[in-house]
Parts: sequence; C-alpha cells; structure tokens
Amino acid sequence: MSELASLRVEQAGPLALLQDAGRFGVRRLGVTQGGPADPHAWAWANRLVDNPWGTAALEVTLGGLTLVAERDAWLALAGADLGATLDGEPLVPWRRFRLGAGQCLAFATPRNGLRAYLAVAGGFLAEPELGSLACVVREGLGGHRGEGRALASGDTLAFRAAGQPSGPEEAPPAVRPDYAAEPRLALIPGAQIAAFRGSSLFAAFHHPWRVDARADRMGVRLTGPRLECAIDSLVSEGIGLGAVQVPPDGQPIVLLNDRQTIGGYPRLGSLTPLACARLAQCQPGQRLWLRPQGREAAHNEFVRWRREFE
Repeated sequence: MSELASLRVEQAGPLALLQDAGRFGVRRLGVTQGGPADPHAWAWANRLVDNPWGTAALEVTLGGLTLVAERDAWLALAGADLGATLDGEPLVPWRRFRLGAGQCLAFATPRNGLRAYLAVAGGFLAEPELGSLACVVREGLGGHRGEGRALASGDTLAFRAAGQPSGPEEAPPAVRPDYAAEPRLALIPGAQIAAFRGSSLFAAFHHPWRVDARADRMGVRLTGPRLECAIDSLVSEGIGLGAVQVPPDGQPIVLLNDRQTIGGYPRLGSLTPLACARLAQCQPGQRLWLRPQGREAAHNEFVRWRREFE
C-alpha cells in the first residue's frame, strides 16, 4: 500500500498553484472553472508518471519555486523551460525523473514559455472544494489548503507515494511545442462576428498580434490593429473558455480559465482549448497570429488530442 509523503516549499516564487482538470457545473453560481492554463503540458506531466486524467499537478508560473523532498518520489516536468535544476543539475522538461529524500528541486526564470507543470506519481492530495482541487485565487477556492492561494514558503504538498511508473520516460518530440515560435491560434468564428467591419475581420486574420503585459490566468490582452464593431453594448451573457471579447478600444481580450462567468463586450469568437493552451505559454511581447477554424474541425482535433490520455 502506498504511503503519504510530502514536498516542502523552501521558496515559493511568484505563482505556484495546484490544479486538477477544473471545476465544472458551478458557473450558474458565478464560480469559474480554474484548472491548468496549459492542459496539454499538464496532461503530459501526469501521463509520464502514470497518473489518470484529472490528477492534480502543480502549475509553476515564471519560476522562483524551490521544493525539498521529504522522501523518495517519481515526478515529471512538462511545459515551459523555467531553468529547473535538481541539486544544481539541469532538468530537461517533458521527462520523468526521480527525486530522492532531501534533494532540492528549484525553478529559476523562464527560458521559453511561462508555465511548467510538475506531477508526482500517485498525485498531489488536498480536500476538494465544490468538487475540485483547482486553485482560483480570485475566488478563494481550491488549492493545496482549500483556501484558493498560491504556495508560500513553509507550505507542504502532500501526495501518496507510488512506485516507479511503467509508461514512457519522456514525451515524444512531436508533442512538445516550440514556445519561441510565432503560434497560429485557431479561432472559431461566432457570437457577434458579423457585426465587425469587413476591414477589421481582414486585419484580425491577416495581421500579427502581440501579447500585452496585461495577461494572467483570467485573460490575455492582445495589441494590434484596432477592430471596429457596429455593436456598442450588449446584455451580459455567458462566457466560455477562449472567448475573444473586443472592448471599445478595439484591442481583443482572450478569456482563460479564471475568467468571469458573464460579459457584455462583443465577441469575435472563441479560441479552441488547444489554442488557449498555447496562448498561456506566450510571453509578453511575443507575436502571434489568429486563424479561423470551423467548429467541426476544432472538435475533431480536440477529440484526437484527448484520446491520447485515455
């Protein structure tokens, strides 16, 4: 039988949050979903240590985190390269590794990407809030202590220690995004797209955008050509993951996991879940492109991706 164990937080860094697949079925209460900003990297971290879909992993944003193992454990790291080291020796993302009792796992600063995901064989443990461990700081829900807060120095992360995983030791190169490249993010047209001027629609899909410094788990503002819409105001309506709202200044805001549940700005459409995952790894100032994608093609792409983790 597996035993309880823990990782001790020596240094917290700017933002490290425990995230499972997300909190669903509660948006009618005004509660958002949370969950990993980059589910692709999150899912691969869990897969490399044989954890089933939905197992909580640690989302480390920008680095700065230092953990010490209180007993031996198998872990996996996926997503951004945040200069992680094990007792001072570099760790390569998208791989499984063994962390011995007393060893130190440290994250420095981003080399490429923004968010790394750390999974432990057996999964991190915490009490669910409204059916999920997902940490949403704005709502004070979930996380390692159920208080909706980031890790702090002196905290411990509990897990149920498991034996050596039997699956692949590293993710294949084909699934590892090049975070330094300019991504082309798939957008499903919809909502109020017909109300945008033709010149704005042309610009939206034929000119580059840059990620603004005003970006967090709630949403990412893009800067580029000014989009003009014939709609001045709307009655607030439900907002899904990836919704691309366009406020009066004409600069789109892509809403992510910790978004509000309703909004009243006209929408160009929605980024697909996998496009949101890629956007979540873009650093401020990084250039990207939007490309239209049909609903059926987007659905089929997501189903194929999801089947990798069945």
